Amino acid sequence: MLKLFRATAILEGISYLALFGLTMPLKYWADIMEPNKIVGYAHGALFILYVILAVVFCWQRKWSIKRFVMLFIASLLPFGTFYADEKYLKGLA
Repeated sequence: MLKLFRATAILEGISYLALFGLTMPLKYWADIMEPNKIVGYAHGALFILYVILAVVFCWQRKWSIKRFVMLFIASLLPFGTFYADEKYLKGLA
């Protein structure tokens, strides 16, 4: 479960950065819509999966609601899931 959650966190962070750093400029500056749609769908699916896994993981580990809120907020910030992985998930066995 931990490996899946960490992988999802990293992929969600990469998709977030790709969406805002690569495909949105293509969409608005170069009028190329397709990459934004594809990466946007992927990011949406990864975001939903990340939140579901955060709920399940926090419940299994009996972590507080505060830790879940921190994981959730991390998903809303650029580089946030990388920070959450490093701070909360990396040292777990």
